[in-house]
Amino acid sequence: MNSKEEIVSITFYEYPKRNRWWAFNQMQLAIEPLKKAKGVKFFKLMGTGGGFGFSLKPDLKTYALLMVWNSLEFAKNFTDSDTYLRFNQQCRSNFTYWMQCIQSHGTWHGQHPFSVNEQKTDGPIMVITRARLRWNKILRFLSQVPESSRAATEAEGLIYTKGIGEWPAIEQATFSYWQSQKHMETFAYQSGHREIIRKVKQEKWYKEELFARFVPITLDKQAADSPSR
Repeated sequence: MNSKEEIVSITFYEYPKRNRWWAFNQMQLAIEPLKKAKGVKFFKLMGTGGGFGFSLKPDLKTYALLMVWNSLEFAKNFTDSDTYLRFNQQCRSNFTYWMQCIQSHGTWHGQHPFSVNEQKTDGPIMVITRARLRWNKILRFLSQVPESSRAATEAEGLIYTKGIGEWPAIEQATFSYWQSQKHMETFAYQSGHREIIRKVKQEKWYKEELFARFVPITLDKQAADSPSR
């Protein structure tokens, strides 16, 4: 499959209180229907955290659906599927970011989910970081969460960020959207976040990790703008 055709989408669904139990159950019930969606290479249906970045405090009203499509045509066709329509009917609102991967290293449950279409960009950039924590490092990790969250709230050029994940504390990920790669790298390598990265590597907190960068793309009239953070 040509990496230039691959499309990645991440949708954030916000549910009213009366439908939150339904949304929680979809973490299991929606897996089989999503597996059968045509043209899907990889997907993850995840809960989200409150506040910024990694957090054990859940955001019970918001869920995230990450999907990797073999082509734009498959992505568009999904919007007519029963699964998509059912999610839309139950949620209060949703927003989808559409993007293409320009850099990726690491794995997600042993898989390489994104095909890389290498290109340089001076414009907006999106990042997904994902980690599977070692059991004996969970408390150490949690002790660093407040500092990481503070650094994110003060980050210049950050448009939007959300903590996402399959299992609280063990399977953690973040999605972030930046005005430019320079802004993202300033946060990662020159802020207090840099010290956390050093500890992660030195103390081997992660059993598995992935880091991927993306550029936003526009589908027809749907722009890659973001809700305010």
